[in-house]
Amino acid sequence: MFENLTERLEGVFKKLRGHGILSEDNIQEAMREVRLALLEADVNYKVAREFVDSVTEKAIGREVSSKLSPGQQVIKIVHEELVELLGGSTEQIRLDGKQPVIIMMAGLQGSGKTTTSGKLAKLLKDKGRTPYLVPADVYRPAAIEQLQILGERLDIPVHPSTTEMKPTVICNQAVTTAKNQGYDTLIIDTAGRLHVDQEMMAELKEVRTAIEPSEILFVADSMTGQDAVSVADQFNQDLEISGVVLTKMEGDARGGAALSIKNVTGKPIKFVGIGEGLDAIEIFHPDRVASRILGMGDMLTLIEKAESVVDKKKAEKLSQKLKKSQFSLEDFLDQIQQIKKMGSLEQIMGMIPGINKMKQQLKDAPQPNEKELGKTEAIIRSMTAQERRDHRIINGSRRQRIANGSGTTVADVNKVLKSYSAMLKMMKKMRGKPGKALGKKRRKLPKGLRK
Repeated sequence: MFENLTERLEGVFKKLRGHGILSEDNIQEAMREVRLALLEADVNYKVAREFVDSVTEKAIGREVSSKLSPGQQVIKIVHEELVELLGGSTEQIRLDGKQPVIIMMAGLQGSGKTTTSGKLAKLLKDKGRTPYLVPADVYRPAAIEQLQILGERLDIPVHPSTTEMKPTVICNQAVTTAKNQGYDTLIIDTAGRLHVDQEMMAELKEVRTAIEPSEILFVADSMTGQDAVSVADQFNQDLEISGVVLTKMEGDARGGAALSIKNVTGKPIKFVGIGEGLDAIEIFHPDRVASRILGMGDMLTLIEKAESVVDKKKAEKLSQKLKKSQFSLEDFLDQIQQIKKMGSLEQIMGMIPGINKMKQQLKDAPQPNEKELGKTEAIIRSMTAQERRDHRIINGSRRQRIANGSGTTVADVNKVLKSYSAMLKMMKKMRGKPGKALGKKRRKLPKGLRK
């Protein structure tokens, strides 16, 4: 999402690093470019101006650290200010206090509110909570059915709402059911409209009064940029929201909503939607996002993602196979599936520090391709169990059959097998033969140093 902004800022900081000593003119020129970069990223004009003024004041007035160059010092200040702009610290949802915890989801139609309700329920279930989904949107066609389908897929109970019921009646009944059946978290999917209107707000206020939610989360489509920010502000004035969930953060949005919404509404971003999958939701960490924007990567999130998808027993088993050079195409397929669970390749690469510089240096090199990964998976799935265990038996006729079964060409199958064979050779080299290698080294040593 922040790729363009990251590239622009890296260009600004590259110029700063070229100066041994920074003057006030150097800093102000750099900040003008930063301001333009923020405006191009669709950041609120007032927010961009205040951000640049704050960075300029601190950069000019701060004593330069002996451990940092002047350019690095400015980058440090920009990072600190970006963290503050994005919210300062990570804001968790409130799960203590009165039980059951009631989370009211609000927002316009099309923002991804119903899907986000399901994603949040899954996230909380994985953390040991017992969520109960409540469809309270009785106006949008199939809204109730959509949440029921999500509940079935996630194995999470859904309140039996109907379109003939009033939203306040649905919510009161759901609270009673939750208390009686021991559900500790209610997630209420309320009705939205195509735009803010008094009728919708009146109904949402009525629901809020009836159930007294612990959290009111405003769900905003980050692709709508500053429109999302102004609508969030309206909802906050009428409902007093407790936080924001930004959806479609994996898309082509320029990032203006994420960078403006806390400053304008005073309410933190608590979650972000990063894909279509029901596990594609993350807790929002301002410091980590600021690091991503400045091209510093986000290794903490990458490690957390890896830990959440990697089966420790499988990992240990794979480690033993690698030591014995027994890595099969079945294992290769398993690794592809684990990578896909972590998110898109673009998201994963965006968390690696310095990746943008590497991309610029390797402009002509082939880039990781999501479609190629899917094609590789389809090819391996078209193989028999015997072929996956021993790729050497895959002759010409088998290759044709695999290509037909996966909807690819024989050339594609050959490419996968060639890549796999090259990987095996590399693993064998890395594994090496320590005894022999040591022997060679000893023979090269002068006689007096051999032991």
